[in-house]
Formats: sequence, structure tokens, C-alpha cells
Amino acid sequence: MSDTATNEELVYRRVLLKISGEALMGEKSFGIEPGVIRRVAQEIGEIVAAGAEVGLVIGGGNIFRGIALAPVGLHPTTADQMGMLATIMNALAMQDVLEREGVPARVMSALAMPELCEILERRRAVQHLEQGRVVIFAGGTGNPFFTTDSAAALRGIEIDAQLVLKATKVDGVYSADPVKNPEAVRYRRLSYRQVLEQRLNVMDMTAFVLCQERGMPLRVFDMNKPGALMRILRGEDEGTLIEAESGD
Repeated sequence: MSDTATNEELVYRRVLLKISGEALMGEKSFGIEPGVIRRVAQEIGEIVAAGAEVGLVIGGGNIFRGIALAPVGLHPTTADQMGMLATIMNALAMQDVLEREGVPARVMSALAMPELCEILERRRAVQHLEQGRVVIFAGGTGNPFFTTDSAAALRGIEIDAQLVLKATKVDGVYSADPVKNPEAVRYRRLSYRQVLEQRLNVMDMTAFVLCQERGMPLRVFDMNKPGALMRILRGEDEGTLIEAESGD
């Protein structure tokens, strides 16, 4: 592993990492690109080796998106249930790749599927983290109408994470879409209030408000940037940090 650190160097010891399912596709239009999931697993392995405790939530958009079947009248509840199953598929794939990289991992699902993974139980999840295992939270929140952003915020709070990390394709939160507007400015730091007032696209509103109410800091960053995860856990400036203002 190229970028090593010791436990003493880490500013954040326990984090919740949210990765979209689409991020695992690479250049493919569907499914999982083997090189991409292996690289992500290696990056996670590096921070675990440095002493970090990592919870992980992966979306399911690379396998199923309910909007695709909306024209045939698929009920939103059914669509969300299918999406939750897609997150379990991604979680099982990530568990396998992590363990092939020598990183112990456990999938814990909000949907009971004992033949495939453990049922989600907060205290057991914390025990796994304390024993050096990556915990991959699957099945969303276990209920329809909630995104995996909401699941990430909820799981981060449940495991007493110090930081929720949202991996994206851009290196932070911008004043406008940087693809469409080359003059868009990247914010280094934002408060919850600024995000709401400026209507910046960070997470879905349910997830964002949950983090705001619990004082859970968020950092949005580019997962494709080598070494970004390690730099964040060391406290370096990477992406955009969103947290409460002083006095809030």
C-alpha cells in the first residue's frame, strides 16, 4: 500500500463512507467494473490498515433504477424494494473484493436475509468496527421512499461516526455545475445554513436535515482522486467540509 499512516496521525478514527452504485460502473453502462471496485477496496484497505474504523453504504443505481420501469406503471414501493435488493448485491460484491485484498468485512442488511448477510443490529455493527472489520450497510433504511443518502446519514449517526463522507465524481461542492459552468467556484467549507440558503446539491433533504439536527459533519470529495480518503482522515483539506457554524 502506497500511502501509509499510523493511528496517531488520523484526525478521524471512525467514518461512514457513502459511495453511489454508479461510481462502481467505471466506463460501463451497467453493473460493476472490476478495476474500479478493486481500487476502491484498496483505498479503504489503506485507511483500515492505518487504524480507521469504516462503515460503508453503497447505492444500487448501477444495477436498478426505479425510474426505468416507471413507464410501465411499476409501483414506487416495489421500485424502492428492488433498489434495496440492488444495494445488497453491491455490498456482497464489495465484501468479497475487500476480503480478497486482505481487509475483513461484514455485510449487515436492514432487510432480513440470513443466508446472505447479517441482520443489522447497531451494537453488533460497532463490535465489528472495533475489531477492525469494515461494515457494509445494505438494504437502505429497510423502508421505501428513503434514499441511500438517508441510509448513510442514519448509519453514520447510529455508529457514532465522526464524519460522513460522500464520494462523488467531482472534488467537492461548487457554486454551480462545474461541467456546465467553468467559472463555478469550489467551496472549501460550508455551514448547514449556507447549503440550505444557497440550495446547493449535497445530499437529499431528508439525509441533510438529519445530519444537521445531529451535528454530523459531512465531507464531499472525489473518490477517483488517489489518496483522497487517507488525506481526509489525516485532516487535510480535500473536497468540501460541511459542518455547524460556531454558536449553532
